[in-house]
Amino acid sequence: MHDVFSFAAVRRTAFPILTLGFLAVAPSAAYACACGCSVFDVGSSSLLPAGPGGSAFVEWDLLDQTQNRSGGHKAPAADNADKEIRSNFFLAGLQYMFSAKWGAMVELPVSERLFRTTDPDNPGTFKHTALGDIRVMGVYSGFSPDMSTGLIFGLKLPTGDHSYPNFDADVQIGSGSTDVLLGAYHRGNITITASWTYFAQILWQHEITTQNGYKPGYELNAAAGVSYNNFRVGNVGIAPVLQFLVSNRGRDGGAIGEPDDTGYTRVLVSPGVALSVDTWKLYADVEVPIAQHVHGNQLVAPTAFKVILSRGF
Repeated sequence: MHDVFSFAAVRRTAFPILTLGFLAVAPSAAYACACGCSVFDVGSSSLLPAGPGGSAFVEWDLLDQTQNRSGGHKAPAADNADKEIRSNFFLAGLQYMFSAKWGAMVELPVSERLFRTTDPDNPGTFKHTALGDIRVMGVYSGFSPDMSTGLIFGLKLPTGDHSYPNFDADVQIGSGSTDVLLGAYHRGNITITASWTYFAQILWQHEITTQNGYKPGYELNAAAGVSYNNFRVGNVGIAPVLQFLVSNRGRDGGAIGEPDDTGYTRVLVSPGVALSVDTWKLYADVEVPIAQHVHGNQLVAPTAFKVILSRGF
């Protein structure tokens, strides 16, 4: 019924220094929610490692889920007791590539969520802000000298608050689960001058331990897209990015899971732009669904918005 879905599908889109292949869209993304927030974690080729070094970044994502859907279509609002889930996701992260082959990253998320429901057992509008689920990940990019292909691996930790009394299990800021994260990426040049580039990423997330009778569904997220890198205004580089994302989430389980109203498949389009000056990068995008199918009745967001500021060192 709740499907805390973020169409911010590409969580760290367009930031080479954010790369470990799970940065982007996402989040997904480092935000534990029953929507498949790890779709945030696949995105633009500019996320991919280009050499040793580190970066620090902050991110803000906005989702306002107000549209009820069932199957592949809009559904009457009366069919779902939940009326709105509005989420502001804030993220601080640090990433470091120790060499041309190995890197690591940690993300610290905080979420602010509003939940409006007419559920007769607990009607009202509830707001809650809390720490989310921290992610610790690594990357291996040693398949080729240019680091164009890599593997991603790590864990989502159960640090997020998952016991707020006015939120159901799939609305909680944290899932209470420890999840394994596995993925891969590849990038390349379309033109000899590298003015046009392409990329592809995939990330799989699955719980390995759970708490309190809630078992979140698995998530499989993929992204592919192109970018153009030859625009400049003075010393500011301007790179338009166009991405397509596919997100598949299994149904929730456990004693308090809601398998009849969770799980989906979605396809999104995400136009964005990255600005760069020296070691600073600013990225913004909008994510819009172009096809989706949900189980039961679920709230979805017609659009989502993302802004990321990062600095390399």
